[in-house]
Amino acid sequence: MKIAIYGYGNLGKGVEYAVAQNEDMELFGVFTRRPPETVKTVTGAKVYSAEEIKNYRNNIDVLIICGGSATDLPTMTPELAEDFNVVDSFDTHADIPKHFDNVDAATKKNNTTALISCGWDPGLFSLNRLYASAILPNGNDYTFWGKGVSQGHSDAIRRIEGVLDARQYTCPVDEALERVRSGENPELTTRDKHTRLCYVVAAEGADLERIENEIKTMPKYFADYDTTVNFISQEELDRDHKGIPHGGFVIRTGKTGENNAHNHIIEYSLKLDSNPEFTASVLVAYARAIYRLWQKGEVGCKTVFDIPPALLSPLSDEELRAHML
Repeated sequence: MKIAIYGYGNLGKGVEYAVAQNEDMELFGVFTRRPPETVKTVTGAKVYSAEEIKNYRNNIDVLIICGGSATDLPTMTPELAEDFNVVDSFDTHADIPKHFDNVDAATKKNNTTALISCGWDPGLFSLNRLYASAILPNGNDYTFWGKGVSQGHSDAIRRIEGVLDARQYTCPVDEALERVRSGENPELTTRDKHTRLCYVVAAEGADLERIENEIKTMPKYFADYDTTVNFISQEELDRDHKGIPHGGFVIRTGKTGENNAHNHIIEYSLKLDSNPEFTASVLVAYARAIYRLWQKGEVGCKTVFDIPPALLSPLSDEELRAHML
C-alpha cells in the first residue's frame, strides 16, 4: 500500500521511519507547506508542495496527516478526507465528537475512509480504558500521563505571540498515583492528578507576563492544572530539553464476588524514548487497517474503537491464530 505524509515535523519524520519498517508499505512522498526544495527527508523520500496534493489522489492509498491539534487538524483533516483515505492524531479530547462529525461528513463526498484521534492517548490508552471498564463494571478508571513532553501542548504554547520555542512536560502527581495503585479508589480532580511544567523561549522584548498568563489560562490545555512557566534561552532549551520522551499509565480498579469481596487492578503502561516516533508507529499500523476497510467498502470516519485488531497486523488470520492467540 502507498502511504503519504502531510506535514513534516517530528511526527512526519517518525512516520517516515515507521513505514520503512513495514514490508507491505511504501512511502509515496511527503507533502509540505514549506518550499519543497528546503525540506530534506530522513530516508530520501520525495517532497511535494502541499498545494499540489489533489493531483496525486490516485497515487496514494492512505494519507497520514501530521499536524497540530490546536489549529491544523480541525481544518486539515476534513479538507483532505474529501479526497483521500486519512489518519490523524487529533488529541484535544473535549473536541473529538465535533471533529469526528466534521470528518465523517467530508468522507461521504467521495466515499473515503478516515481514522481520527489515533496514537497512544487518544488511541491505545482509549482501548485499554474500554476493555478494562467492560471487564470490571464495578470500578473506577484512572489515567496518568508522563513525565514527558506533550507535543500538542508544546505546539499550543508556540502559537502564542512572542513565543519562539517551547517544551511542555506533563507530570503525574506521585502521591495520587500511589493512592490508586494501593486500591484506595480515591476521587481525584484533574488538578489532583497532574501538573504541567513549561519551558519557554520568548522573543526579545516580548511581554513575559502576558505570555505566562495566556499559557496558564488556556482552556482545554492548561487552565485546569497547576502550571509552572520557566523562561529560558534557546541554547538552554536545545541543550537540556532536546529529547521528546513520554509515557503514562491507564489503571482500572474494580471489585467482584459476593459483597464485592475481591479487589482487582488492571494497569497498562508505556515508557517511550520518543513520543513522536511511537505515535507515528501507531498511526502507520492503523493506516493499514483503514486501507483494508476502504477496500471492503466501509467508508466514513472511524476511531480506534471501530477497528478489529486483526486489521492492524500484516499477518494473515491463520498466522495470528497460530502464533498470537
